[in-house]
Amino acid sequence: MHTKRIPSEKKVPHISARLRKHIVTMPEEIYAASGIVIMGRRIKSLIFSTDIAIIRNCNADAVLAVYPFTPQQIIADAIVSTSSLPVFCGVGGGTTTGARVVMLAKDAEALGAMAVVVNAPTANSVIEHIYNVVDIPIVVTVLDENTDIDARLNAGTGILNISAASRTPEVVRIIRERYPDVPIIATGGPTRESIRKTIAAGANAISFTPPTAMELFHGLMSHYRNEHEAKTKENEQ
Repeated sequence: MHTKRIPSEKKVPHISARLRKHIVTMPEEIYAASGIVIMGRRIKSLIFSTDIAIIRNCNADAVLAVYPFTPQQIIADAIVSTSSLPVFCGVGGGTTTGARVVMLAKDAEALGAMAVVVNAPTANSVIEHIYNVVDIPIVVTVLDENTDIDARLNAGTGILNISAASRTPEVVRIIRERYPDVPIIATGGPTRESIRKTIAAGANAISFTPPTAMELFHGLMSHYRNEHEAKTKENEQ
C-alpha cells in the first residue's frame, strides 16, 4: 500500500528594503476575501487614508481616498500622482452636490483614479450623470439595509461601499442575500474578528483604517528611547 504524498504549502518569499521595512500592514484576515477584479487587478484591501506618507508605506491593494471636506482637484491630483497604489477617489455627493460632483468625477478619471466614490446622500440622477461621463467604476456608500439598492444599480453604481459602523456585518449579510453578485466593499471594523465576520457576511473587499501618524510615531519613539537607554547603560558599565 502506497501513501500519497501531499505537497506542503509553498512558502511565499517576502522581500523588504533595508530602510523601508517599517510599513503599515493589512490584517491577514483580509486575504480571505474574494476580492474585486477591476480592469485586471484584484483588490482585496483598501487603506482608508489621505496621508501620502502612509499610502506610500503600506501593503494595501488600493487607497480609499475619502475625506470630510469638499473634494478638490488639487488633493486628488496629489494623492493619485504620488500613490504607488490604485486610488478610489472621493468626489463628494453630500455637502458637494450636483454638477460639481460630476465635474470632480470626470477630473478624477483624467488624473488616473481607478474608481470614484460618492457619499450616501448622492442623488441617483447625479450617479447617472457620472456614469455617462466616466469609464471607471462608481462606488456608492451605503449606510444601512434600507437603501434602495435597485435604484442605485440602475443609475450606474458599480460597487457598493457599506459603512454601517458596528452593524456592518449585518447590513452586508442582508444586502448580499438580496444581491448575490453585486461587488461589495465594507469597513472591516476595529478587530480581526470583526473583519472575519464582515467577510463571512459577503464582503468582497475590506477597507482598513490605519493607525494615525501620531500612534505610529509613539511606537517608533518608544523603540528609540529603549535603544538609547540600553546604550547608556552599556557605556556606564
